Amino acid sequence: MSSQPPNPLPALTNLVGFSERNGCWFAEEIPLTQLAEQFGTPLYIYSKRALETAFAAYERACFTLKGKRRASIFFAVKANSNLAVMNCFKELGAGFDLVSGGELDRALTIGAKPSSLVFAGVGKSATEIRQALTAGVKCLNVESIAELEQINRIARELSCRAPISLRVNPDVDALTHPYISTGLKDNKFGIAYHEVLKTYREAALLAQLDIVGIDCHIGSQITATAPYLDAIDKVLDLVTQLKKEGIILRHLDLGGGLGIDYGPEDPPAITEFTTTILDHVAARGFEDLEILLEPGRSLVGNAGILITRVEYLKHGASKNFCVVDAAMNDLMRPALYGAYHSIVAVQQQAAEPLTYDVVGPVCESGDWLGKDRLLAVKATDLLAILSAGAYGFTMSSNYNSRPRAAEIMVDGDRAFVIRERETVAELWSKERLLPK
Repeated sequence: MSSQPPNPLPALTNLVGFSERNGCWFAEEIPLTQLAEQFGTPLYIYSKRALETAFAAYERACFTLKGKRRASIFFAVKANSNLAVMNCFKELGAGFDLVSGGELDRALTIGAKPSSLVFAGVGKSATEIRQALTAGVKCLNVESIAELEQINRIARELSCRAPISLRVNPDVDALTHPYISTGLKDNKFGIAYHEVLKTYREAALLAQLDIVGIDCHIGSQITATAPYLDAIDKVLDLVTQLKKEGIILRHLDLGGGLGIDYGPEDPPAITEFTTTILDHVAARGFEDLEILLEPGRSLVGNAGILITRVEYLKHGASKNFCVVDAAMNDLMRPALYGAYHSIVAVQQQAAEPLTYDVVGPVCESGDWLGKDRLLAVKATDLLAILSAGAYGFTMSSNYNSRPRAAEIMVDGDRAFVIRERETVAELWSKERLLPK
């Protein structure tokens, strides 16, 4: 996971869809200054070209000289659930990895086929399970014996069979931030490795369940391949043992979690990483299994940015502060994880470069977006916070009664509003005063 490096790093310059030209940053063919003037700030901007390029990188790994592998891409909706973003991936042929009833409704709203939907999550409610079975999802990834029993009961009520996969906790260190590590024995996710075979045996005895797969996801913002291979080997050993016991699986769900370059990291390229993973499964002799890949951050993270305007420059006794109109409610990752995002001036200025902490107006000392950044800016200038397409808007809130930002998608020289900016009145539209 990103953390604040000891010294300011140069901003990312190899982003697909975003570039600096003659001192001004562009989203595809449109200057960011124009977009900020037209749509206001704070503003999330996504590049359609960047989304398509990242998806194509995964697709390339799904083909060999012999033809297409039995591998499919399921976008992890939690990373960015905007309907336009999801629809872009649907049109490219993606399925969807869902973790809530709301995300399921979003997928159905854009016309995704139920057979392209995988429903995961450690705490599915009875309502969500009923919703998923009624919709006819491809699979429910199950994380406990209690959940198995709940699914079996609901499937019996609905007179249907429930396709299920067990999520394995392989106790493998993903070498990422502890808040987004999901494959260690102390994490809440999955079924403990030593309990998996027993749990499959119990699942096989439940009349309404159809055992179709096995699932493993060890974390997010992973920048090394070795932890993946370790987890895969442990899961494939289970598949072999299950086959000996007469439990034949149809698919292997490898989750997602590949990291992106926020500045301090050097993750493997998407195609290289995915090819290594798929080749490893094939080398183990499991080419008959359908492989499900569930990337999120690596598809959308570097396809989005957050534009913010400088309100004040404040020079303190030991720190300089660049106070902007975006805040921790707009982009939670720095406050929550200590995450690093590259921050650039949208347009070069003649101002003297100084080292600033970039902070927002929210009434919290944790409300910062970047620390110790060398910037040449003045009040009213624009800053672009890069790599904000994943877990940016989806984690935003209305703290301090702040309306959430607008979202736009740029496609070449055209820009489309894909979420309107909230108004203050909308924040309390569902609130009610007590009667007098």
